[in-house]
Amino acid sequence: MQGADWFHWTGITPALSQGAADCLLAGIQTANRLGVPVSSDIVYRSNLWQYGRSPQEIMPALTEGCTLVLGSKGLFSELYGVVGSTFQESGRALMKRFPNVRYITDTKRNSVSASHNQLSAKLFDGQDVYKSRVYDIQPITDRIGTGDAYMAGLIYGLLTFNDLQRAVEFGAAASALKHTIPGDVNLATVAEVDTLANGDSSGKLKR
Repeated sequence: MQGADWFHWTGITPALSQGAADCLLAGIQTANRLGVPVSSDIVYRSNLWQYGRSPQEIMPALTEGCTLVLGSKGLFSELYGVVGSTFQESGRALMKRFPNVRYITDTKRNSVSASHNQLSAKLFDGQDVYKSRVYDIQPITDRIGTGDAYMAGLIYGLLTFNDLQRAVEFGAAASALKHTIPGDVNLATVAEVDTLANGDSSGKLKR
């Protein structure tokens, strides 16, 4: 991991086995030692946790080393016992429990129909909430990988821009574009994402 810019993991990995969870923890601790930022999408898939340990037992130690966490207040309550009536309150409570966490993020999806969604994102830094515009996506080509595309775009934005609003906007635009691309990989270029993030004031997405 020497020379790496970022380390990202999802809640699927520690759900697979104790060995996978142990290896992931070692990776996070290595990143921490080397000063590499760590992010997590703490997605919870209950059917995957079959090896005798619960996410409540495993996830806190992994989250301790995170800089950025993607999740909802419902997930924070279920996995960590952290309660807040709003996104900000829940985020502050999570940051209090895990002092290394600097940013909390989440996305919001309004499913108008199976082929028409509206997508936005928000990022909390402990004080302020930065919200993206709402992207109107129709028709949808493929929803697979859109959450990964958001995190990849947000991470790129945090590494590239000294501007949290621009970073969350870039992440949301990357996710919106992924909806128009078949398969699970976002093949959009930085220029295409930037164009959508900066140049389409209506939020309408056509490709």
